[in-house]
Amino acid sequence: MKHIVIVGGSFAGVSTAHRFLKNANKSMTTPYKVTLVSRDSHFFWNIAASRALIPGQIPDEKLFQPITGGFAQYGNKFEFILGTATGVDVDGKRLVVIDAEGNETRIGYDYLVLGAGSQTKVDGPFKSSGSTEALRERLHDFQKWVKDATSVVIVGAGPTGIETAGELAFEYGKSKEITLISSGPTVLENRPASVSKTALGQLETLGVQVKFNTKVKEPVQLPNGKQELILSGGERLLADLYIPTFGVLPNSSFVPSQFLDSSGFIKVDEYLSVEGAEGVFAIGDVSNVEAPQFWFVEKQSTHMAKNLVLAVSGKPPVPYKASTTGLMGIHIGKKSGTGHFGNVKVPSFLVSMIRKTLFIENLSRTVDGSML
Repeated sequence: MKHIVIVGGSFAGVSTAHRFLKNANKSMTTPYKVTLVSRDSHFFWNIAASRALIPGQIPDEKLFQPITGGFAQYGNKFEFILGTATGVDVDGKRLVVIDAEGNETRIGYDYLVLGAGSQTKVDGPFKSSGSTEALRERLHDFQKWVKDATSVVIVGAGPTGIETAGELAFEYGKSKEITLISSGPTVLENRPASVSKTALGQLETLGVQVKFNTKVKEPVQLPNGKQELILSGGERLLADLYIPTFGVLPNSSFVPSQFLDSSGFIKVDEYLSVEGAEGVFAIGDVSNVEAPQFWFVEKQSTHMAKNLVLAVSGKPPVPYKASTTGLMGIHIGKKSGTGHFGNVKVPSFLVSMIRKTLFIENLSRTVDGSML
């Protein structure tokens, strides 16, 4: 029996597990088993995280869904382990895991897929950094802080920062002062200029104050409950709530350093194989093949599942064609947005229409694999 072990309970890991199991059931005669290892018991729909900061907007059940229920259809061909990967023994083909009770176990594999995702540099409500319970509690804290705040400072003018500023400004209007701080000369740096200009215009229309070429030191909690931010120009900014959205770090600390690039991403070849580690693959945010974006994760997952079927069947893999075209779509409030495909700007009305629901309706279908 061939054992496929997949690490990660979000888009990369869950989608790849479903895709492999569906394809294997149709076309394979070789016996197999899939084990999914995740430190989170629930799948978190982080595409909607910026809107979920606003209390009452999205109930927990539309953001979190148990992972195990979606895989019951596969019977004993699937196993779920709630635990944290802490090491990989590539020579012995073992994944080291600390389970929910704190016990260490070594899981043997024939093929190992690393889809552990990423986290933000500063702990926040946008990605899991330990467990579903901790993330849910963190999100609830932010919802309370957002409700009580009259001034909010968001640091980081990438897609997450812009979406967060837009959601808050759209919901609260002039009743809350929303400030967005960018370390560069514009928002959405390294995107087409027309897209950056549109995003800035939409933010300003919603009343967001934007500061450019500004960096922020770690905020200081004052006795009156406010947070004091010291800006790079020496200015001091007081806020009821500080929301950091900058920086993405791959969840690769359990992978031996020789398999990582200088930024901590796992190095893979044209087959999504980890260079120098037989039978080990990496996809999604944790790999260095493409930017950490949902669209690329889906593309890699589809390819990975097909190659796993080929590998288990003793057939040669097919090389993956990495995208050379940048793309992005973000919402800015509930009625506007912007994006691009390559250097071509996507009309705002189209982005807003496509992302109107933030695809929340796909949560259940992703967890049970019915939309794959």
